[in-house]
Amino acid sequence: MKKILFAGLIALFAISCSSVKQAETAQTTRAEVLKLKGDWQIASVNYEKGYKIKPFDEGADAQCFVGSQWKLIPNNYTGSYTINGGDSCPTVTQPIKFEITKDNEFKFKKVNADVKAKTVVAGYILQFEKQDTNSFTLVQNVPFEGNILKVYYNFVRINATQQ
Repeated sequence: MKKILFAGLIALFAISCSSVKQAETAQTTRAEVLKLKGDWQIASVNYEKGYKIKPFDEGADAQCFVGSQWKLIPNNYTGSYTINGGDSCPTVTQPIKFEITKDNEFKFKKVNADVKAKTVVAGYILQFEKQDTNSFTLVQNVPFEGNILKVYYNFVRINATQQ
């Protein structure tokens, strides 16, 4: 009986330690998410220029996203992006629902006012790179002819002095 009780205490201790470790990971992730709060602008989009990229199913060239504004609200993981339009670029404002994973991924899906986010199954996964208080880069891996084309979205904070 003592051996069973001792084994049970060891298992309980292991589970407790595991929960603490998960909570610490969640806190770190939450702190990183909070750094994203606010208004951002894509300063540049970089990729191998020999290809025509139309990201996020907007029907617009990747360069149309340069100057686009992104609002991120981490307390409820919502936001939006706005493409300003002009030339051959459309004017678009798109609400989004996003999350940051412990693997440093920025996942988002487009949502509309008449659709609940949990019913939307399609979305996009980008990888964080070079994040600091006033800038970050998201990298999207785009499969093309058996290869992966990397697209770099370089964000800068709008009104950085007010944050």
